Amino acid sequence: MTTGQNTGAGSGHQMDKMPITVQGKIALEAELKRLVHEERPAVIKAIEEARAQGDISENAEYDAAKERQAMIEGRIAELQNKIATAEVVNPAEIKSDRVVFGATVSLQDVDDDSKVAYQIVGIDEADVKKGKISIMSPLARALIGKKSGDVVTVNSPKGDKEYEILKFEYK
Repeated sequence: MTTGQNTGAGSGHQMDKMPITVQGKIALEAELKRLVHEERPAVIKAIEEARAQGDISENAEYDAAKERQAMIEGRIAELQNKIATAEVVNPAEIKSDRVVFGATVSLQDVDDDSKVAYQIVGIDEADVKKGKISIMSPLARALIGKKSGDVVTVNSPKGDKEYEILKFEYK
């Protein structure tokens, strides 16, 4: 029944901490601050104004404001949890001779020789357009533990793709 990975009986302990870069944590904290100090007070004001209009049973503004409030409170709780369970990693402090979380990896497509570079980041930080891929993505999982010169195969919807790791750095 047990796989040996779980230290607490049924607690899901291996998933308690989620890696995130310093920049990723700053972004989460900025969003949380904006929600608490701007969005929450604005929606409370909107609810008060809608209530002041009288009958709230058929008041679309009131219903919309209450729905927005629920979304804001849910996101605040989610952000607080993510920040509390984040394991902050500063890529600039990593000294590894293999690809690990936080690495910026330069790759060459074996088929068409095109070059790309991606930083491996936390789930909430991923943005392919900005060159940031999630630690949970198939490409990141293929790269982890590899060295420069290694060729990795990634299963993609368009079929398997092969990349050669040209270099990787921590910055």
